[in-house]
This record gives sequence, C-alpha cells and structure tokens, in this order.
Amino acid sequence: VQLQASGGGLVQAGGSLRLSCAHSIRIFNINAIGWYRQAPGMQREWVATISSGGSTSYAGSVKGRFTVSRDNAKNTVWLQMNSLKPGDTAIYYCYVETVGLTYWGQGTQVTVSS
Repeated sequence: VQLQASGGGLVQAGGSLRLSCAHSIRIFNINAIGWYRQAPGMQREWVATISSGGSTSYAGSVKGRFTVSRDNAKNTVWLQMNSLKPGDTAIYYCYVETVGLTYWGQGTQVTVSS
C-alpha cells in the first residue's frame, strides 16, 4: 500500500495551495479518505474527510476555506486550501480508512507566512 502526498510549500497569508494524495488502495475497500495535520509541538488534528459515498466534513477551523475532493479513477484525493492563515502551518498527512485498517501518507509541509 502506498500513499504519496504532495503539493505543500511556502505561501503568504491569504494565498492558496492544493495538496494531492495518490494511493494504491482499491476503491471498494475504502470507507473514508482525508487529511490530518500536525503543527510543531502540537498533536495531530483532523482536517477533512470525504466518505465512500462522497459526503464531506471539515474541522471548524478550516470550514469554508478548505475543500476535499477525490477522483476514484485516478486513486487521488485533493485538499484545496484557500485563504490560508499562519495558523494553518503544519505537516499535512493524507489517510485512507478501510475496514479494520487506516493507512497514512508521509506528510507534506505547508508553511504560511504572515
């Protein structure tokens, strides 16, 4: 199983980034797929999820600014991040939840400067 996250970088406050996560998990095994993030010195926190049925949910801190989407044919999930704030600075991890197991990508760094 492989999860490869990419798209992180340095951006000014108010800017946008689009993260992507390519995975090798069969679609019919997936319950949900999404993103967590971990800021320096902080615990990992949930950001967004898209379910197997296509329903999306977001942490309150990113709702209205971030959008999670997926392309099952490409085995890829994206996180579009708009109106970025310095508080969004973190390593972002994609995850895939299957029956009984959750898989994690290696993380991609997002840094938002003020």
